[in-house]
Amino acid sequence: MLRLRSMLFVPLALMFTASQASAVAMFTANLSGLNETTPNNSTATGFATFTLNDAMTELAMSVTVTGIDFTGSQTSDPLDNLSAAHIHALAPGAPFNAAGGVVWGFFGMPFNETAPNNRVVTPFATGVGGTITGVWNAPEGNGTTLTAQLSNLFGSRLYINFHTGEFPGGEIRGAITPIPEPATLTLLGLGLLGLGARRRAAR
Repeated sequence: MLRLRSMLFVPLALMFTASQASAVAMFTANLSGLNETTPNNSTATGFATFTLNDAMTELAMSVTVTGIDFTGSQTSDPLDNLSAAHIHALAPGAPFNAAGGVVWGFFGMPFNETAPNNRVVTPFATGVGGTITGVWNAPEGNGTTLTAQLSNLFGSRLYINFHTGEFPGGEIRGAITPIPEPATLTLLGLGLLGLGARRRAAR
């Protein structure tokens, strides 16, 4: 039993050290109309991924949205045209669907992808929607900075919001939430493995 614990402890310790040395934080967001301050029946959807670098000076974003017109000509209805897209911050203690202020705009106004402008908008070749990639750099922000918003990022108080003519306050939005690092998931798996081995040895 003691030998088994020792065998498990060594890889666990090594993996924990490795994960600490190269800890890149990752986040995701699922966007829908049901998440808006006033939930709506929009059929548009979206999914976003975010990666914060080790130095916490760059938050790389990639978001794909379907059902919102990225060019103004993907549908004949002007109400579904994309007018703006931002990251907003909730006040501490505010409920998920509360309205928060814009802290970084990457489409329309305000536009804060400026130091430098890394944004790339790629409308779908067929269908309605598109993808947007960009990097929120440390000094950028709408009256704030990425650095100042790190506590909101890790506290799940940021959300991404897409605005249209029909829904100027936001058609689809999603909370930006952290996901476990692969090393963390592996540590959890090894911990469960050790627990199972300990239970079998106790029988």
